[in-house]
Amino acid sequence: MSNRQSNELIAEIINLEAILNLPKGTEHFISDLHGEFDAFNHILRNGSGSIRDKVHTLFNQELSAEQMDELCFLIYYPEEKIHSLKRQQELTQQWWYETIEHLLVIVRFSSSKYTRSKVRKALPKTYAYILEELIYQYDETTNKKAYYRQIIKKIIELNEAERFIADLAYLTQRFVIDHLHVIGDIYDRGPHPDKIMDSLMTYHSLDIQWGNHDIIWLGAVSGSKACLANVLRICARYGNLDLLEEAYEIDLHRLRSFSRKTYQENMHFRPKQNPYQQLTTTEKIDAMKMQQAMAIIQEKLEGQVIQRRPEFNMVHRRLLDKIQGNQIVIEGLSYQLINPCFQTINWDDPYQLSAEEELIVNDLLEQFQHSQKLNQHMAFLLEKGSLYLSYNHNLLIHGCMPLNEDGSFQAVTFNDQDYAGKDLLDFFELNIRKAFDRPWQTDDFSTDVIWYLWCGERSSLFGKNAMKTFERYFIKEPSTHIEIKNAYYKLRNDANICQQILLTFGLDQPDAHIINGHTPVKLIKGESPIKADGKMIVIDGGFSRAYQKVTGIAGYTLLYNSFGMQLAAHKPFSDQETAIKNNDDIVSTRQIVDRQVNRLQVRDTTIGLSLLQDTAQLKEQLENHTKFSST
Repeated sequence: MSNRQSNELIAEIINLEAILNLPKGTEHFISDLHGEFDAFNHILRNGSGSIRDKVHTLFNQELSAEQMDELCFLIYYPEEKIHSLKRQQELTQQWWYETIEHLLVIVRFSSSKYTRSKVRKALPKTYAYILEELIYQYDETTNKKAYYRQIIKKIIELNEAERFIADLAYLTQRFVIDHLHVIGDIYDRGPHPDKIMDSLMTYHSLDIQWGNHDIIWLGAVSGSKACLANVLRICARYGNLDLLEEAYEIDLHRLRSFSRKTYQENMHFRPKQNPYQQLTTTEKIDAMKMQQAMAIIQEKLEGQVIQRRPEFNMVHRRLLDKIQGNQIVIEGLSYQLINPCFQTINWDDPYQLSAEEELIVNDLLEQFQHSQKLNQHMAFLLEKGSLYLSYNHNLLIHGCMPLNEDGSFQAVTFNDQDYAGKDLLDFFELNIRKAFDRPWQTDDFSTDVIWYLWCGERSSLFGKNAMKTFERYFIKEPSTHIEIKNAYYKLRNDANICQQILLTFGLDQPDAHIINGHTPVKLIKGESPIKADGKMIVIDGGFSRAYQKVTGIAGYTLLYNSFGMQLAAHKPFSDQETAIKNNDDIVSTRQIVDRQVNRLQVRDTTIGLSLLQDTAQLKEQLENHTKFSST
């Protein structure tokens, strides 16, 4: 090793050990988005109120409340807010100058916890040199005051102020949140999961824990016809077929034509009220009939999976062969069938698709697997996603850890091997990745495992004894609709149980938490999202409008910075246009989960551990070089 290489090692050691002493960056946790792009987009842009906090910290003595609100929205939506202001008034040179000055103050403040190298990488190429001068070389003394003033004035004179302000706004968003965690369920119910995915694909640093609604989309693209049927049925149920036809360019003509000629109007299958658009009468009737078609196709395909996978222990969920005329016998009890739409069922072989149904399913599967945008989104889900993640002393998991009533891990047997606890989740994830890598295999074991994750009793994503889709459609008695939750959802209130789960994942730190989504927290009924003496935090608070009457709020998010954890509960979001016009921010209330006695540093994080290991290796290389040079 040369002296030059030795000096480079020393410089890198100094750099890494310095980084370890920086404050920990802010993590932003968000869950159960269910296609609610506008609310998600707003909370992403405002950092769950983090930007507003910084604006008030910096300017509460200088600006009025109205001016601070306007500055916040200029940071959230720079182009749209400037356009709105231009329609109301002429923006003077003084306004442009003061606005740029204010934004520079915020950028300097929000970037102060990062290395210059990290900040430099985030700067837009167009103004990188100028921004670096204004952020790092800033000097309020008379030495350079005229220099900095001239830079800003020239930006305004050259009509570049609007673009410059936008860059400063997006830099602020970038620096306020260091890393984003999406704890599942991007898809289904709401209209624009595709826009959420597009946004996530451009985000600077994130990870995703798959939710049960994400997994059926992954399953559909991976070749699971049963998952595909669920996706189509749910889109029809929520009046959301535009997502398939317009966003993902799936041609539903064959399914629509089949449904129109085969099924009747059946009000039990009418689509849920769509709060985002008014469906025409024709669209409502089509969705009603297509939902019937896919409900029957789903029952048939799921029955086929259960038949070929006896190890799933789901034979009791094959219900079509239990139908006797207008009755069905379940567990020895007979029930009257309602809302029948069984005209395509061959009662000699009830789980066999008709020739036309087979053609429709194969056509849809081929389209899903060849939709460029859908495949890009699913590949990104796989790249950034996992079933669970251990990160900065926290276990992030969408659903549950299947437990017995005594708190022990439930075991599941697949291919004569038992899996439980962490091993079970690793087994599930391995098969998800296998299935996605081999989409041409449509009835293989790995693809069927993805479907099991959607509705199997010991799935970590489902967490119930059975999915009662058939009963809710076709049986009136509410007692048959009940889905019994896994013991986990009761036992997660016990700190000892949570500690046992955390230890299984190697998290033995006193400040470790489990962070869950999946089950909406009914704040309106007094339920707390913080459980088990703070060891468990549930952040599904109802982003989906379908849940907000049940939860009483419009979503939880979690912030974890160098000072500790804060849980934010959000009120419903109006809409982007109204919010920008009126500076109408989402009203959020904060609750401290954990407050750190000593401010957390990078050395206390998962990244810090990796940097410590890198430093140790560099020191060893340097030591070996020194020994070699001295001999």
